[in-house]
Amino acid sequence: MTVGTAAGEEAEGAVGVEQEPTPVPRLDPRHYEPARVPYEVRRHAGTPDTLAVGRPGKVGLLELAFEEIGGRTELTGHYQKSPLQIMRPLHFDPARPDLAVTFLMSTGGGILQADRLRTDIRCGAGTAVHLTTQAATKVYRMEHDYATQLLNLEAGPGAYVEYLPEPVIPFVDSRLYQRTVLTVDPSATVLASETVLAGRLARGERNAYQVFASDLEVRRPDGELVALDTVRLEPSRAGGGITGPAVLAGHDVMTSLYVLSPLALPGQVADTLHEALAGCGLLHGVSVLPQDSGAWLRLLGSDTRACAAALRTAWDAVRRLLIGAPAPDLRKT
Repeated sequence: MTVGTAAGEEAEGAVGVEQEPTPVPRLDPRHYEPARVPYEVRRHAGTPDTLAVGRPGKVGLLELAFEEIGGRTELTGHYQKSPLQIMRPLHFDPARPDLAVTFLMSTGGGILQADRLRTDIRCGAGTAVHLTTQAATKVYRMEHDYATQLLNLEAGPGAYVEYLPEPVIPFVDSRLYQRTVLTVDPSATVLASETVLAGRLARGERNAYQVFASDLEVRRPDGELVALDTVRLEPSRAGGGITGPAVLAGHDVMTSLYVLSPLALPGQVADTLHEALAGCGLLHGVSVLPQDSGAWLRLLGSDTRACAAALRTAWDAVRRLLIGAPAPDLRKT
């Protein structure tokens, strides 16, 4: 497992900017296949004995565009290909009636072997958007190949965007690579989280997946890399797996929260996160992001409800600091 942030030039082996000099058709593999898949995942490549990559239902695409119209944020562009889809954006935050709350959904029960999922979200100037998933993302057992999940999120000038999905749950023998690219204008604010569980904890399944790999990049509109957070979890890897003190330290839940904003000094954001989680009883750490672009939190625990509550507490505290509004009740069921 490698976890960290990097600024400036690309680190060796890091994921670079995908260059597409000419438009690529949506169903061209160059569009939905990652430009680079980490070796830890790529070594499992194979030909499934079920539906192959590219067959109907194996390539999920979602494209959303938001614009500020008449004082509130509206969905102005929408393309979806099963299994990815959305619910109609709602405006129910009493403190931010302009905020478009959008639930990302899947018509399937989860991610299967050879699935290739890509989501592109563009939030225009002055927009306010909250994005979340309806439920946890289940990653099922895989006998052949692997699955990938790509997210490209753009926040334009003055935009306020929250991307707070439910946890990823990698089942036994699953293999997943997910790449998240946040392209953030210097005047925009983005709150983004990622949570991964050790498995189906209620069934006693812990770290039985084959590999979970994740790259989260923060970039500026000109492509400049601001931060890179790389996670590689291979429970069966020689050398002690992932439960040691330098990795997950025996915990079952890992949560990260990234706060990119010019609305408060990075030190203020970091202090707010520290104060919000003081006494929560969970192992956590906070630091400032490169280029003073914001701050980030990493949290470890073994109680899923406690970790979810801690993330909400952190989100609420940062929200109050940046926009003077509490976190709304999303009432997920």
